[in-house]
Amino acid sequence: MHDHPEHDRPEPGDPRKRFAEEAREERPDLAMLCLLIGAEAEPGLGQAGLDAAEIELDRLAGLLPYGPKDPRSWAAALAALLGGRYDFHGTSADYRRLESSLLHQVLRRRRGLPILLSVVWMEVARRAGAHVYGVALPGHFVVGFGDPDEQALADPFTGGRLLTGEDAELLVAGATGERLRPSMLVPADPLDMVLRILNNIRAWAAVRPERSDVALWAVELSLLLPSHPARLRYERGQLLVQRGDFLAGAAELDAYAEVVDAVEPAAASTLRERARAARARLN
Repeated sequence: MHDHPEHDRPEPGDPRKRFAEEAREERPDLAMLCLLIGAEAEPGLGQAGLDAAEIELDRLAGLLPYGPKDPRSWAAALAALLGGRYDFHGTSADYRRLESSLLHQVLRRRRGLPILLSVVWMEVARRAGAHVYGVALPGHFVVGFGDPDEQALADPFTGGRLLTGEDAELLVAGATGERLRPSMLVPADPLDMVLRILNNIRAWAAVRPERSDVALWAVELSLLLPSHPARLRYERGQLLVQRGDFLAGAAELDAYAEVVDAVEPAAASTLRERARAARARLN
């Protein structure tokens, strides 16, 4: 069950244009945004690859037992299907692979980061009619089913294990040392999830200087989201300079200097100096 009828889908074309348009829809299609990230990472994916991933999500949803379920029953059904029968889960090695952040690869490999596995759980459950959403616990993304007063939490990274209140408290305490607060359990905004996925990709690329190409497209997709940190423009400028595109990098640094000038004139001055230095490298 798609929120977007087939005839409403944009024609195959520039993935970035489609990404920007989808991000501005009243109800952004989380799966499509994640798949368009994959199309950026793997230009050969094409429309056939996007369609194949959507078909797989539909197929998995069709395998869930039919009929109304309470939140715990939904969580158990997803765990049995995805975590059990199809062995979707994560391992520590997945944090070292770019594929772990690409939805079409996660569907193929059945391995991924917590947030990507959560996308699979959410999209399969949503297609089957569940009230499902992402829950951005500090340090570990999970999935919620049902209203807050009867919420069931599942951890797709461990194959969909149902989390007790104590489990959730331990996850938060382990990540931050803080106590679990009700505000941590609210449904995550899909666009916040997309930005978090792109942040994970940027973090992966940051420790691999030879993959500045990945860092650059991840920043540029983030900048297409309606809401994003202004500092990403600085990061884009730095990456362009690093990759030898001195003029475009300098222009981006100057543009970011304009943004910060009102609040941090000293920082703006430093940025303009860096822009001048970048342009000088052309001589």
